[in-house]
Amino acid sequence: MRTFVLAGGCFWCLDAVYRTLEGVTDVVSGYTGGSVPNPSYELVCTGSTGHAEAVAVTFDETVIPASVILDVFFTLHDPRQLNRQGNDVGTQYRSAMFYADEEQKAEFTASLERAREIWGDGVVTSVTKLGEFFRAEEYHQDFFAKNPGQGYCLAVALPKVNKVRKGFAQYVKAA
Repeated sequence: MRTFVLAGGCFWCLDAVYRTLEGVTDVVSGYTGGSVPNPSYELVCTGSTGHAEAVAVTFDETVIPASVILDVFFTLHDPRQLNRQGNDVGTQYRSAMFYADEEQKAEFTASLERAREIWGDGVVTSVTKLGEFFRAEEYHQDFFAKNPGQGYCLAVALPKVNKVRKGFAQYVKAA
């Protein structure tokens, strides 16, 4: 099993998308990249902690290649938006990849180059050494499945889930 820590806007969207994929065994929403230990959602939302909303995606590479996990990342958010995704604005919504070792750093850098082939030179995704990852509050875990009728889920998360389901259909879990 391998785990990638990725940030691409609100963690609810990333969580929702990755949970639909075969080979993904766990998705944990959390915070990383900041300076405050054990931050709360309310504190992270102020933008003062330096943390990004992120997900730790654990997957079985014999079922889904690491390159697909990373290509999905660059499909489900717009990596050209600096410190935001749509109406979610602030450094906590930045596009970032947090590497645990040099192998991940190389994989992340290669995926960033593939993303630039699609998105152009305006990609602002950072590749940063992973510090401590703090699990978000329980109500953030699997938020989309727990709140399917919530406005944000319908307007923002669902279109991203559908986009990935269409573009990566061979990796989507059977219903």
